[in-house]
Amino acid sequence: MDKLVLFNNNSLKKLLDKRTGESKFGQHIQILTGISNIYEQLSSLDVTHVILGIPEDVGVFANYGKTGTSKAWDATLKVLLNIQSNEFTRANKVLILGHFDFSEAQLAISNLNPSVKKDIKSARKIVSEIDDYVTHIIHQIILAGKKPIIIGGGHNNAYGNIKGASLAFGKPVNVLNIDAHSDFRNEEGRHSGNGFSYAFAEGFLGSYFIFGLHENYTPDNIFKILDKSKSIKYNTFDALEVRKELKLKHEIERALTHISDSNFGIEIDCDAIENIPSSAMTPSGFSVNKTRQLLNQFAKHKNATYLHICEAAPTKKSATQVGKLITYLITDFIKASRV
Repeated sequence: MDKLVLFNNNSLKKLLDKRTGESKFGQHIQILTGISNIYEQLSSLDVTHVILGIPEDVGVFANYGKTGTSKAWDATLKVLLNIQSNEFTRANKVLILGHFDFSEAQLAISNLNPSVKKDIKSARKIVSEIDDYVTHIIHQIILAGKKPIIIGGGHNNAYGNIKGASLAFGKPVNVLNIDAHSDFRNEEGRHSGNGFSYAFAEGFLGSYFIFGLHENYTPDNIFKILDKSKSIKYNTFDALEVRKELKLKHEIERALTHISDSNFGIEIDCDAIENIPSSAMTPSGFSVNKTRQLLNQFAKHKNATYLHICEAAPTKKSATQVGKLITYLITDFIKASRV
């Protein structure tokens, strides 16, 4: 785990904005003191959730996308640590593990040209290396009986989440993905658009439900692949929110029926949320409140295993807005999954 940088008291002090008469989230979280024996340390701690940052753009770059997703982790920490600690947020049950330092990988892609095939191939090789790190740490966290909350980074990291969870449970893991895209593209080398197809092909992904696919941005061949598989179900944003052909409550129940008979992860791609700075920002998508309501409905199920929030790409101007959004989603997951 040479890429894992533990969150520590020095970082906490720099980010924490104490206020007289108030008790902040960051004043009550737990942290690890050493990098070795992470599984043993987590197993012995009285925490329910473990927060991990994966600040990288490599998977997005390898998918010809707009970079910037590496900035979401720092934007989130600044907000999360300074919300209130109270009976709802339960900070004392949360451990902030830290983040992966993929700065070398970031530097490598800064010297690559996305229009050059050889460079894209190189980037995709780096993504597969990132996969190994993510897989290992998610495996350790879940094996220790904790629920990981992963802040990306690109949606390429879904693969490591799924594989790590699958290895921990010793069986395929199911996934509910709130996303404008299926991320079920060809196995052409790893990138942010094929984490689920790779996980499915390799037997780590069991049942898969995509909630809110955008019809305009899903290729016909992908629809044919999805429709052919009994393990995959979906609905479209257009049918739900525009044409109103589908009832939200019924679709939530349909999704849960498909994925909740076993352990499942919840993936939220910020591309699905209206006007949120992301790798594929959309003017038409789920509102923030609707996304939070959906998360609450899925997270309160006893088999909800992890939460992954990805693809947010904040600028300096929008960093606080994005940090607040992700913080709301983190705390919604914690509040819903009372254990």
